[in-house]
Amino acid sequence: MKLPAFLSLLALVLLEVGTASLPKERKRRDEMHGEGDSYVVLGNYVPDNYDEVIDLSDYEGLMDYGDQLPEAKVTNLAPPTGISSAQSTMTPRTLSLKPTMIRSTELGVLGSPNSHGLPTCLICVCLGSSVYCDDADLENIPPLPKTTTYLYARFNRIRRIRAGDFKGLTKLKRIDLSSNSISSIDDDALRLLPALQDLILPENQLAALPVLPPAIEVLDARHNQLQSSGIQPEALRALEKLQFLYLADNLLDSIPGPLPPSLRSLHLQNNMIETMQRDAFCDPEEHKHSRRRLEDIRLDGNPINLGLFPSAYFCLPRLPTGHCC
Repeated sequence: MKLPAFLSLLALVLLEVGTASLPKERKRRDEMHGEGDSYVVLGNYVPDNYDEVIDLSDYEGLMDYGDQLPEAKVTNLAPPTGISSAQSTMTPRTLSLKPTMIRSTELGVLGSPNSHGLPTCLICVCLGSSVYCDDADLENIPPLPKTTTYLYARFNRIRRIRAGDFKGLTKLKRIDLSSNSISSIDDDALRLLPALQDLILPENQLAALPVLPPAIEVLDARHNQLQSSGIQPEALRALEKLQFLYLADNLLDSIPGPLPPSLRSLHLQNNMIETMQRDAFCDPEEHKHSRRRLEDIRLDGNPINLGLFPSAYFCLPRLPTGHCC
């Protein structure tokens, strides 16, 4: 009787010990992992940022991209013809992928479509009221926004300026078409631009000057093929605000004129000028006449001897630069 009693007592003790250790083990696991956490065992792999534990149960939170993706417009929810309703449940929804069209009211900002089929401000660079079309492989003046004030279209292949190229651009102040292949400019292309002040045309193929607007202040036509016959009589005198006239490196054989009283700088170097008239700069009948503004005259690089025409300079504050004696 003693042996069965001892065995019964031993079984009771072992049962109590196992029941007591179970909560301790569960408590130990809860302290390590935290109650309610789900873990994926990845062997010996340890994430770089092991301080952050991503809750994989929050699927919607993981898939929320916010504003990173544009909203797709569903255009058709009906199943395609010829497909059963059972098959249609597997058919993805059709999304609208049409490009955004530019409204006609926006063309005044971007410019009308050009030969590439795109508004000018998608081909050139438009910053405020300035349009930069440098080195854009252009063959014509592109349609410009109505607010254009400064145009830079240098280093292109433009050959001709047409009458309607700048139509309606009443705010245009500066045109820079340096280093093109321009050989002709229609008379009405620039004449009707009331705000135009600077016309920059060096390194082209112009043989004649166009009709210019009266507000012009700077005319730069260096390195062209200008001839004296290509400058109309009285054309320069009518430019009452002209201050800087740069016609160096052309084919001129005489000093253009009459010159407007507003002129401050005249560059005619490297032409074919051999002589000059007595009234090229001064009025020979009015000895009190003076041109105090015209302080910069360059005639160097011409086959003219400035010492042969002393009476032509009496009204100038400074003598011209060039070969003398």
